[in-house]
Amino acid sequence: MTALTLAVVMQVALAAPTDAHTKRGAQTYTAAYQQSKEEGQPLLVLVGADWCPACRTMKQSVMPQAASQGVLDRVAFAQVNTDNEPGIARQLMRGGSIPQLVLYRKTADGWQLSQRWVGAQSIETIRSAVDGALAAQAEEKSNTQLTQTAAEGQAGR
Repeated sequence: MTALTLAVVMQVALAAPTDAHTKRGAQTYTAAYQQSKEEGQPLLVLVGADWCPACRTMKQSVMPQAASQGVLDRVAFAQVNTDNEPGIARQLMRGGSIPQLVLYRKTADGWQLSQRWVGAQSIETIRSAVDGALAAQAEEKSNTQLTQTAAEGQAGR
């Protein structure tokens, strides 16, 4: 009976999508961009290729570590393959070296490039950049609200 129960649990676990592979794991660029627009989160994109050793390190080691530590819960995250999506990759990349990790944040003036890295990066670097982007967004939002409140106060006089 225990073996049957374990077999059923394993099948369900393998068949069911996990949070890391749906909302918070790597998505298509379009899905991640849409999520970032809807939720106001920074957009983090890993641009690379399957044949690139440093890209594989980022994809198979560093980014899963970021997901397990909750860093990717705070951003919309996408992976773009330069061979499969060359148009999007060209728009995101500066220069031809990969992997490139780019982080955009929403501002009052639209989306702004917050950080760009070329080469494999550490989880600490990614966490620090995400923290910084979120702090900058929060500060800008607070400043915008203060400006609006002040303007409303002036209009009421």
